Amino acid sequence: MKTKAKRISDSRVEITVTLDKDDLKVAREKALEKLAKTVNVSGFRKGKVPADVATKFIPENDLNAETIDYAVRSTVIEAFRQEEKSPLAIPGVNVTKYVPGEMAEYTATADIIPKVELGDFKKLEVKRPEVKVTDKDVDEMLKNLSDAFATKKVVKRAAKETDEVVIDFVGKKDGEAFQGGTAKDYKLVLGSKTFIPGFEEGIVGHEVGDKFNLDITFPKDYNVDELAGAKTVFEVLLKQVNEITGAPIDDELAKKCGPFKNLDELKDDIRKNITAQSEQRLLNKYKDDLVEELVKKSKVPAPEILIDDQMSAIRNDVTRNAQARNMEFEDFLKANGETLESWEKEARKIAEKRVKASLALQTLAVEQKITVDEAEVGAKLAELRDVYKKSPEAIKNLKEPNVKNDIRNRMIIDKTLDFLVEANSKGGSKKTSPKKSK
Repeated sequence: MKTKAKRISDSRVEITVTLDKDDLKVAREKALEKLAKTVNVSGFRKGKVPADVATKFIPENDLNAETIDYAVRSTVIEAFRQEEKSPLAIPGVNVTKYVPGEMAEYTATADIIPKVELGDFKKLEVKRPEVKVTDKDVDEMLKNLSDAFATKKVVKRAAKETDEVVIDFVGKKDGEAFQGGTAKDYKLVLGSKTFIPGFEEGIVGHEVGDKFNLDITFPKDYNVDELAGAKTVFEVLLKQVNEITGAPIDDELAKKCGPFKNLDELKDDIRKNITAQSEQRLLNKYKDDLVEELVKKSKVPAPEILIDDQMSAIRNDVTRNAQARNMEFEDFLKANGETLESWEKEARKIAEKRVKASLALQTLAVEQKITVDEAEVGAKLAELRDVYKKSPEAIKNLKEPNVKNDIRNRMIIDKTLDFLVEANSKGGSKKTSPKKSK
């Protein structure tokens, strides 16, 4: 077999493959072996006819067609290997010449992993952000804990913001109740912004037993078409007002929240947790920024086939999110003020960005010989089996070869990102250092 590659673009190649007599002889033998199982010959059981006998009963055109088909299928991937190209999908094949028993020629075209020319990954102009945890951050968390241990008391006064009210309501459009607009004994914290603008505000100032109407206009971008921008009337009955009192922020609250002796210990723990979360969030952003800068400094082609794959993945994510809200994909787009055309335009940008980032990191991993061994993969699989031990389906999926391979690739990418961070830290980028503000 002889091969000759011609680059069509940075990410697409055409390989011309020429097969000689010996190649076709092997292919013909395999074709005959396959077709022999399909013929009926007196004195032989079907599927047990010897090849030298079967050949007399097989039409020559059928044998030639099967021969060239096998010849192509058995050599096309090897042709790409021979030219040191990696196809991203099954190549498209076109047989250009075929002389049975003598020679054959075909072209195989495919998108390939493109050649990536990396820029200097040690001198990326990205500043690593510092973690800053303020007293305000700690106070906000303490307020949340206070609310979590809040007490409720029924009161006989007009409802005010921060109160919890118990209400019955019926929403009507053009005098008719609409779906999803009716509830009884509904508990609502005023000021929580759970309902559309105007509803909670309209309850403030009313007392138990009051029956009143609220004229509410739904937002124009509301996710139900029939109600978007619609003028409606809600008939409301206020049945109960509960005054919510947050727990005092003191040593007793600290003891309720965990093994803390006093409020100072709780504050220190909160600060540590916020710091750790902020460090991880900022580190992830720093990694993203490093990769983005690496792509800018590099030459990274983005094959259409990979962009299409990413766009499909993005669409699947959006579809799942829409279904979780009982919406179709198209309805989700409408609710967010998008058309299919505008969505695809933005999705393509995201997809292309992901493809380039992935190819840049893969190239860096290969150049720096960053790998993971079987022991590391095994340890990760054991960790995941422990996490999903209550899900037989998930445990079963972890045994699939492609899942194991995906895990291995993800681990290599993670190692490569850590390598990129370390390389730029040595180059002078600032490391994260938590600062306690006063």
